[in-house]
Amino acid sequence: MRTPDIYIKGIGVHLPPTVTIDDAVRQGRYPAFEAEVHELGGAAVAGEVPAPELALRAAEQAYKRCGHRPDETDLLLYADSWHQGPDGWQPQYYLQRHLVGDDVLAVEVRQGCNGMFGALELAAAHLRGRPAPADGDARPPVALLVAADNFGTPMMDRWTMGPGYVAGDAASALLLTTEPSFARLLAVGSAAVSEAEQMHRGTEPLFPPGPTTGRPLDFRARNDEYKKAALAAGSGTGALVSVHVKTLDLVERTLAEAGIGKGDLTRVAYMNYSREIVEQRCMAALGLPMEKSTWDFGRTVGHLGASDQIVSLDHLLLTGELTPGDHLLMLGVGPGVTLSCAVVRVLHTAPWFN
Repeated sequence: MRTPDIYIKGIGVHLPPTVTIDDAVRQGRYPAFEAEVHELGGAAVAGEVPAPELALRAAEQAYKRCGHRPDETDLLLYADSWHQGPDGWQPQYYLQRHLVGDDVLAVEVRQGCNGMFGALELAAAHLRGRPAPADGDARPPVALLVAADNFGTPMMDRWTMGPGYVAGDAASALLLTTEPSFARLLAVGSAAVSEAEQMHRGTEPLFPPGPTTGRPLDFRARNDEYKKAALAAGSGTGALVSVHVKTLDLVERTLAEAGIGKGDLTRVAYMNYSREIVEQRCMAALGLPMEKSTWDFGRTVGHLGASDQIVSLDHLLLTGELTPGDHLLMLGVGPGVTLSCAVVRVLHTAPWFN
């Protein structure tokens, strides 16, 4: 989807202190041989700070940085991939109560690690569908997108969550608007490979749901179960090939909608996975060098649920690795299997750096 009239007005990040892989190995939480193979550096750990509180802190920073008033917000989308609080309660209303107020459409986006991409598509359509301001004094609409997770809970071991990654806690926030600002969202898109739906489910029954029985989440075991089931059915790795092919098709389509080519990309923000995974599934597949990836940073904080790419965007801006005229490709994969992609162009220095 082309989105040339959608701009990023503010970015906020709350990243807790990190625990290093070396410390995790010494504590017996992470296998030493995997530390050598995957080259990961650590994971951000929030302790007992609830995910909605992390989200509130990131959102407050986004508003403060750009000087926008929280009560002048038209849409709130809250993305998450792990439990946020008591069952039967939804986290977006915590931000309504403590930040943006009641006159806002607030929706939780449950799309796993690709939740922020789904929120980008939904917010862009919402903002573009609103009527233009009637006069010069009317304010353009603004959407708040947040993502937050704290994985330090029972039924989850962040150090063995999945093959080639460890789980980090974080929150990220974006303010989107139709008013020209320092960065523009050029295009965003998604695709699905539903034949791989079982990849993140394994052979676990759909009912009763795991959290209601105390069953722990283990993506490693589910992935192994899926592969065994696929081999038994004679389908082999066909779904994985489909994921690869559709990823390349999605990137090509999104870049075309953005009006640029791969040669115009300054950096690529993928999932915070091992070097091998980032290189094989993303950078080499796109024909781009690892130097253009955000792996060097991502390896130090862990896989941050739906926040990987936004936290990387913030890091690149803070360190001066993205400057006016540069393009960032954000690419993600999540359960479904869903594939998501977005292109951002930096127009000028963010106002909080001036």
